Amino acid sequence: MDALSGTTSQPTLGSLVAALKDGPRAPGLDQKVIREISFYWEAVRNQYRAFESDLKGGASEVYLHEMPGGQFTNLKEQARSLGLESRWHQVAQTYADVNQMFGDIVKVTPSSKVVGDMALAMVSAGLTRADVEDPSRDIAFPDSVVGFFAGDLGQPPGGFPKALQKKVLKGRTPLTERPGSYLKPIDLEAERQKVAKDTGSETDDKRLASYLMYPKVYSDFVKTQDKYGPTEVLPTPIYFYGLKEGEEVFLDLEKGKTLVLTYQGRTETNEKGEVRVFFDLNGQPRTITVPDRLKVGEVKVRAKAALGDAKQIGAPMPGVISSLGIKVGDKVVAGDVLLSIEAMKMETAIHAEADGIVAEVTVKPGDQIDAKDLLVRFE
Repeated sequence: MDALSGTTSQPTLGSLVAALKDGPRAPGLDQKVIREISFYWEAVRNQYRAFESDLKGGASEVYLHEMPGGQFTNLKEQARSLGLESRWHQVAQTYADVNQMFGDIVKVTPSSKVVGDMALAMVSAGLTRADVEDPSRDIAFPDSVVGFFAGDLGQPPGGFPKALQKKVLKGRTPLTERPGSYLKPIDLEAERQKVAKDTGSETDDKRLASYLMYPKVYSDFVKTQDKYGPTEVLPTPIYFYGLKEGEEVFLDLEKGKTLVLTYQGRTETNEKGEVRVFFDLNGQPRTITVPDRLKVGEVKVRAKAALGDAKQIGAPMPGVISSLGIKVGDKVVAGDVLLSIEAMKMETAIHAEADGIVAEVTVKPGDQIDAKDLLVRFE
């Protein structure tokens, strides 16, 4: 549709129909109907304006990086969240370098994300293609890159670059056949009962399929629902942008059960980065204290890992600590997973570069960290 096309997407349908209407390839579509449908999507697209790529026109740079349209938008948002928005053209060049380094792969949704994750990781850590391909230099590869070289997405035409595959996998044996052929049959009803027990709610076919395909994403979704309630009842603009002072909204929880909510105002952000919010719920005044997501309150300054000190492990990129696999006193060997960092749909496992004993762990799951922050120190 016209409202959803152009720039990084496909040509507009209305333009194609108009251009071909008097020729032998006339599609016979009604241009008036196309416009009416496009008007609807124009209004819908406006509700998601915060997620636009900010690209005002076409760019020939696409012939350099060869990103699919959806990947372009996602990667730009990822770069923004990592503080790399001003270095976008460097990200695009690195994307092209990674693509060639990986063998000029076919880039569809999962494989293009692999290239994008690696490009962001390299720009964040200040790495070049030569650094990544250097067999003597240890690199923390994003999990999606490890999965790609392990054969989780299948076998690319021409195979994998063998030297790089060996470095990425760190001794892991890759798949050599179609990934689906390795899957073992499962008992769907047993899995349904397991998910229902873990989440405490009934699991229909749609939710079961979501869990089986994306267990971590589904688990995160359930945690969010447990914390915030049925957010799907919120109108899209309110979900993304919130209510304005004095604005009222009717929320239909289910048939016959409607909440009337009026936002009255908020206090200033306190030293903990929190605000008190005042609102009326079904005519009754209420208040709640919530984090102000536009401010972080007291900024915790973390020590940086000393450059060149093998006993200190620093963060390769900004993000959130998603899991921690060690504690002080643990003995680790080279290759052991120490922790994982998650940053805007990208997860990276940090491995031990050498044998050692953990002397200090400076982070815990959920901590926000910046690039080069000290994470682990060995004796």
